[in-house]
Amino acid sequence: MSGQSSSGGGAWNRILAVLTKEFIQLTRDRLTYAMILVMPIVQLMLFGYAINNDPRDLPTAVLVRDHGPMARSTLSALVNSGYFKIVQEAGSPADLDRAIARGEVQFALTIPADFTRRVVRGDQAQILVEADASDPAATGGAIAALASLPRTALTRDLARSQVGAATQTSRDPFEVVIHRRYNPEAITAYNIVPGLLGVILSMTLVMMTSLGVTREYERGTMESLLATPARPIEVMIGKLAPYVVVGLIQTVVILVLARVLFAVPMAGGWAALVLGVVLFIIGSLSLGFLISTAARTQLQAMQMSFFYIMPSILLSGFMFPFRGMPQWAQVLGSVIPVTHFLRVVRGSLLKGLGLEDLWTSLLALAVFVVAIAAAAMSRYRRTLD
Repeated sequence: MSGQSSSGGGAWNRILAVLTKEFIQLTRDRLTYAMILVMPIVQLMLFGYAINNDPRDLPTAVLVRDHGPMARSTLSALVNSGYFKIVQEAGSPADLDRAIARGEVQFALTIPADFTRRVVRGDQAQILVEADASDPAATGGAIAALASLPRTALTRDLARSQVGAATQTSRDPFEVVIHRRYNPEAITAYNIVPGLLGVILSMTLVMMTSLGVTREYERGTMESLLATPARPIEVMIGKLAPYVVVGLIQTVVILVLARVLFAVPMAGGWAALVLGVVLFIIGSLSLGFLISTAARTQLQAMQMSFFYIMPSILLSGFMFPFRGMPQWAQVLGSVIPVTHFLRVVRGSLLKGLGLEDLWTSLLALAVFVVAIAAAAMSRYRRTLD
């Protein structure tokens, strides 16, 4: 009995020793410790505060050619719905078209010059609302809210107007003509499939590069490379060039399948698309190289890559409407390169935008490439030392 008790006590002591060792190792591995503690908090904050499938206060441009009280009441009712926020007063239809094409606004409202006269006469008054429907989830709630606008916008004005009361019938005083641009049938694939290009390139190129370079450190082959007279920029170019080809092949395959399988429209803007793809591939590979200089093991490289990939999926506008997020989340999303790349891809494919329309997003990608490449070379030089 005493022998069995002693054997049992020794087993528990050995288990306790291994358990203590694992806790000590866990505290030494700061990256894993951060993953365990920080990731649940980040996920809670993002899903609880940043994600919203019913965006409100969507930026709206207006072209008002009737400055009567009924036009003003219609604008007030539009804003009071909570879905629209007037941020721009256009001077012409061309200004409206430019603003909605470049993504500066989500909606464009036109009130014609004869709006009040037609309402008073009961002569089929209309207003035009154009929606950037490239992302159906971003505009669905707002478009649904427009259905009640004619019944509520002019209730007081018609009650005060004897002429309006005399002509008012059971029908609505005016009609809202909705024009869904770029995706009139609200097909989700038109928005999701082009967005997948950015997500797939991020997941494969960043992780592939970081794991590949870190594997060489683990196996000791990087020491032989460090012993060569190759400069950091030469090593970086040599190691990343094959992956550039991989990224370009992935891009072609995704675009072909998007057209063949999902009938995604290809409106043009090929110069902006090609430049955006090249910048994004180089930037993603540079980021993977930077991660490899900081990670000591492949597990750490994968964890660090995940820290970049998860916010890229949630805050870029890929899965959830970008404008549905609170302001602080939009600021964070604007720092993520995937956000700007998705604007380039969707803008060129769905809207046919060119370099002059997408230059701000392309500039953001170029800044990302320069900053990450410089940081990667700086870290690599320190590794050489």
